[in-house]
Amino acid sequence: MFEASEVPLGEGRAKSVDPDLTIAVFHLDDGFFAIDDTCSHAQASLSEGEVVGHVVICPRHGGRFDLRTGKPAGLPATGKVASFPVQVDSGSILVDWEG
Repeated sequence: MFEASEVPLGEGRAKSVDPDLTIAVFHLDDGFFAIDDTCSHAQASLSEGEVVGHVVICPRHGGRFDLRTGKPAGLPATGKVASFPVQVDSGSILVDWEG
C-alpha cells in the first residue's frame, strides 16, 4: 500500500484500494493506523486533517475521529468510520481492508 517512509510522523496519506474505498494511513508515535478516508459527517478526506494525539480532525467541519478505532471523538461527527488492521513488513505498510 505505502512504504513507511512515505507517511511522515504526525501525518496521513490516502490511497484508493477499489472504486468505493479510499484508505487513510496515519503515522503516530506508537505506529501506523488505517481508517476509511471519507468523513462520515461531511464526505471530506480525513487524510488531509490535522492529527492531535490519536485523533484526526476533519478539515471540512472539524469532526474528530479516533485513529485506533474509527469512532467519532467530537461533534459534528456522530458516525464511525471503518478502521483496518495494519502491519509493517520490511518497511512496507500492509492494510487488511478485506477483513
